[in-house]
Amino acid sequence: MSVHNPDIKRVTTHVIQELKNKGEKISALTAYDYSLARLVDMAGVELILVGDSASNVMAGHETTLPITLDQMIYHATSVVRAVKRALVVVDLPFGSYQGNSSEALRSAIRIMKESGAHAVKMEGGLEVRESIIRVLSAGVPVMGHLGLTPQSIYKFGTYAVRAKEETEAQKLLEDAKMLEDIGCFAVVLEKIPAVLTKQVSQSLTIPTIGIGAGPDADGQILVLHDLLGINKEFKPRFLRRYADLHGIITQAIGHYVDDVKDLAFPTQEEAY
Repeated sequence: MSVHNPDIKRVTTHVIQELKNKGEKISALTAYDYSLARLVDMAGVELILVGDSASNVMAGHETTLPITLDQMIYHATSVVRAVKRALVVVDLPFGSYQGNSSEALRSAIRIMKESGAHAVKMEGGLEVRESIIRVLSAGVPVMGHLGLTPQSIYKFGTYAVRAKEETEAQKLLEDAKMLEDIGCFAVVLEKIPAVLTKQVSQSLTIPTIGIGAGPDADGQILVLHDLLGINKEFKPRFLRRYADLHGIITQAIGHYVDDVKDLAFPTQEEAY
């Protein structure tokens, strides 16, 4: 069971920073709907990301690119309604901020006003610097995202580990420092070598949140549906499944189908 601090009534960006300062690891998970977000929040997770991974796990797309700003706001609104304690961060989707700082600001403000979320996340380093600065200038907290950035998957051409070569590793270090300098409150490090994660985490004063980036990030995040074992096809090395809901759910539904066919459901006791 979670051992989260009951004295923290609401997790804020300040609380996230204090956790790093104290050396306490930060727990983060994705959520996309009211029912599961409520359970995630009750379990004690500090940060809930309404990820554009909803494009994959909720809508069945191959990549995160198809999901729209309106769809992200819908998912974020559902999550915010459920959450009483955790910090809710929402991904700005592909096409809503790259290359146009004014569009980035409009997108971020829509998310904050229409969903009630607490922060946004934006992928990339120097190439999106102006968009991040514009969003921060409006008082919207921003979490960065470096390493494997799924919105750029067609640029990379692969989901392989990023920043293994010295040149890319050095750029990631520089981008991470830049994100801190311009005011991001945290940065996600996805699928990079563990030694680089340790180097980045020690060089920054803001927290790092890792996924497939080893144990030395200041926190960890996973996709909820992967952790729960709902999705059986996705099997990266970094994923630990804490349940097998795929088996439990399919077995339960199969049992229901059998009972309906066999006239075992509903019984007289279940009728009015």
